[in-house]
Amino acid sequence: MDTFDFLMHGFSIASTPKNLLIALIGAFLGTIVGMLPGLGPINGVAILLPFAFALGLPPESALILLSAVYLGCEYGGRISAILINVPGDAGAIMTTLDGYPLAKQGKAGIALSLSAVASFIGATIATIGVVLFAPLLAKWAISFGPSEYFVLMVFAITCLSGLVGDQPVKTGIAALIGLGLATVGVDAVTGIYRYTFDSVNLSDGIQFTTIVIGFFSVSEILIMLEKTTTGHKVIQQGKRSLLNFREFTFSLGAMLRSGLMGFVVGILPGAGATIASAMTYASERKIAGDTGTFGDGDLRGVASPEAANNASACGSFVPMLTLGVPGSGTTAVMMGALTLYNITPGPQLFTEQPDIVWGLIASLFICNVILLVMNIPLVGLFAKLLDVPNYVLLPAIAAVSFVGVYSIHSTTFDLVFMVALGVFGYFLRKLNFPLSALILGYVLGELMESNLRRALSISQGDLSILWSSPITIALWMLAILMVFLPIIRSIYRKRSKKIAV
Repeated sequence: MDTFDFLMHGFSIASTPKNLLIALIGAFLGTIVGMLPGLGPINGVAILLPFAFALGLPPESALILLSAVYLGCEYGGRISAILINVPGDAGAIMTTLDGYPLAKQGKAGIALSLSAVASFIGATIATIGVVLFAPLLAKWAISFGPSEYFVLMVFAITCLSGLVGDQPVKTGIAALIGLGLATVGVDAVTGIYRYTFDSVNLSDGIQFTTIVIGFFSVSEILIMLEKTTTGHKVIQQGKRSLLNFREFTFSLGAMLRSGLMGFVVGILPGAGATIASAMTYASERKIAGDTGTFGDGDLRGVASPEAANNASACGSFVPMLTLGVPGSGTTAVMMGALTLYNITPGPQLFTEQPDIVWGLIASLFICNVILLVMNIPLVGLFAKLLDVPNYVLLPAIAAVSFVGVYSIHSTTFDLVFMVALGVFGYFLRKLNFPLSALILGYVLGELMESNLRRALSISQGDLSILWSSPITIALWMLAILMVFLPIIRSIYRKRSKKIAV
């Protein structure tokens, strides 16, 4: 059997009434979980994993359920990011940069429908890539060692210089704050307490939920309260809730480019949707140049990260299926599902368990269609949330935020700390520090540290390992280019103004 025959066999498995119902339920639950700030796909899959096993589902049906939840969470994360400026998970951080400004312009429905279409296109590109290039790309991904991953994350952070226009210094400071917050807690290697100030509550570090809800949700509540003192409504729903053909064609190039880049990043084990969305957003902003309105409500600023994070999610299945290495935290949980069935993922899986592999791959196509068909009609319903009066909306946002944070450790310390971070985030926003850079620094901080330690352990402390391979050299060159690009751009603009005068 060739690849096409295997794929058709997979569709015969994934399209049975039972598996279609499972995919529909998983996609719906994933969308709901993705809407809730701080939960994300890892928690969604982890919650449903024991249910899948307890219900006695066969392995292919269990994986279809979990993959549907995974993709549904990636779709759902954009909803809160666009409507209330609170990303559902780390992969939706970039979506807030232009999604929320569009909502404030009365284009929430347009942004939501565009993000659904972009998610579908990005995921479809990546799924086709899984079918065509999985073995080849898996061999390339394995060439990335700890030093390559460290430099890749440095490059991802330097890409932030393209996110905020002419404020590279503030971007760098915000990213450093995020990296600093990632070091709080007990050092996993030495057991030393770092920046805990003798507080037991900080020994486990600062949870992502506390960080993202504090900096985004609480600070946004303060900003909204500040603006509503004038008696005006902060956000209004626009007259149109779906994008038109002109807006689709305007953003199509960004979707296709970001889908491809997101897939390539997704096959790198551990890279994830956060890096993919940051890199593609920066890339699209560079391509747009002075003609773009990135940061103020550019449609491409929604299309590119949404296409990238969904493409990355699908791409993360490549190393899981072909190498037995999780491509993301969520696929690591899904590998746990395979072990429950005494199945070992790896190169032999394609020959020993073709029903599981190709049934899963075919279900990715089906789940994306289900999610698109499900999300487009609901755009108007989601957008109507903006018609809720602020005296109802703000307490509701606050209640969801407090419940979400309290559910992690069930301590009042987390609530107080969340509010403190929110106040700090409020002042950072007033001073025009990009919170997206801070959150990205926090998300990548632990990964950067662990990969740096592994690299130095391999080289016995020799720093040259960080620039000893062609991949690291290329990434360092790109990172340096990103650092100096704002300076070059500023000089170019000044010369252009002189010539114009």
